[in-house]
Amino acid sequence: MATAHRIPPAPQPELYRFKPLDFATLITYVAIAGFFAVAGDLLAPFLRQIAPSPAAASYAVNLLFYASVAILAVLAARKVVGRDLTVLATRPWFTLLMVPAAVIAMMILTAVAVALSGEAQTSQNQAGLQQLAQQIPAWLMVPLLVVVGPFVEEYIFRHLLIGKLSRRVNIWICCALSVVLFAALHIVGQEAVTFTALLPYLAMGATLVFVYVWTGKNLMFAYFVHAAKNLLAVVFIYAIPPEVFEQLQQVQP
Repeated sequence: MATAHRIPPAPQPELYRFKPLDFATLITYVAIAGFFAVAGDLLAPFLRQIAPSPAAASYAVNLLFYASVAILAVLAARKVVGRDLTVLATRPWFTLLMVPAAVIAMMILTAVAVALSGEAQTSQNQAGLQQLAQQIPAWLMVPLLVVVGPFVEEYIFRHLLIGKLSRRVNIWICCALSVVLFAALHIVGQEAVTFTALLPYLAMGATLVFVYVWTGKNLMFAYFVHAAKNLLAVVFIYAIPPEVFEQLQQVQP
């Protein structure tokens, strides 16, 4: 009998029970994000006094935020991380081929979704990253955008919202929540919540949810796909001159 190429699920119910450290990590994430969303403008003058530039202040705050939550997330999910890496290590060619394939599928899905909407729109999140890249070197952006950021988001939006919550709630409801909340996270507090602004992040979230469920709730595979997509975005941001981005933003389909 032929062996399936899909990574089979590894049922270990004890790994998908909510634990105090999960709640502590989630509360820390929501509390810090909510604090900066509400009091960010009040902290801006103080941050400008201790940082050489607004960009440096923004970078430092985001790195401190994500790194703090990432430490808690790694501690909370260390057994799952170890198991998932072990599973992937037994199928190295699957991982090496399917991670870039998933990134390509994500980019195609995003392009189709934007094309069908009939309106290309650069989110303020993306515009902010482009401005930040003009002042922060790439070697500093990679730890934030490729290492800690994707792990925190995969831990919360895939491992907790699907892997653990699906023990109590229908998995399809969990998947829908994961996609919608992941997309909303990237635009809330920055711009009007419109379907057009949400579309790219909905496509990204849907792809990450699919690969997470398809690989038997493999957190690390979803993380590698997310990190690879962000790495590609960082390469594009630093490789393409800012004036080209401005010209592309002015092009209407």
